Amino acid sequence: MNDQNENYLGVDVGASGAMAVLDPLGAVISVQRLDATQHDVWTWLSAQRVCFAVIEKVNAMPKQGVSSTFKFGTSFGFCQGMLVAAGIRFEFATPQKWQKALDCRTGGDKNVSKARAQSLFPGVKVIHANADALLIAEFARRTAMGLWVSN
Repeated sequence: MNDQNENYLGVDVGASGAMAVLDPLGAVISVQRLDATQHDVWTWLSAQRVCFAVIEKVNAMPKQGVSSTFKFGTSFGFCQGMLVAAGIRFEFATPQKWQKALDCRTGGDKNVSKARAQSLFPGVKVIHANADALLIAEFARRTAMGLWVSN
C-alpha cells in the first residue's frame, strides 16, 4: 500500500456485494465482501487509504420482496455512513453510467462484468461477488484522475 490517501474505492452495495480498492495505477490493493460483519467491513475500510469512492446507485428491483428491499437499503445506508465516518469523498454512479464508461453493458448478465473485470485485472481472482466492485473502483479511479469526461 502506498503512503498517501490516493487510492480509489468502488462499492457494489448489497448482501452479495463488495468493496474494492485500487491504487493510482489501477492495481488492486484489497477487496472486502459485504457479507462479512459490519464490524469487519468497517475495520477493513478504516485501514484503507482512500481519497475518493464511487457507490453504485441502484434501486430496489421490481417484484423484490419487502425483506430483501429492507436488507438492500440497510446495506446502502451502511456503506454511505462508513464513507462519511471515514471522511472519504464519494459520488454515486448508476450501473448504466459506469458500465457504459467501461464498455461492459451487462443487460443483467453478470458474466459480462466478470469477463471485463478479469480483462482489466488479469492477476486477480475475479468472481461474481467482486467483479462489479472492481469495475466501480476503476470507474472511480478514472473519474477522479480526469481520464474521461463524465456524461
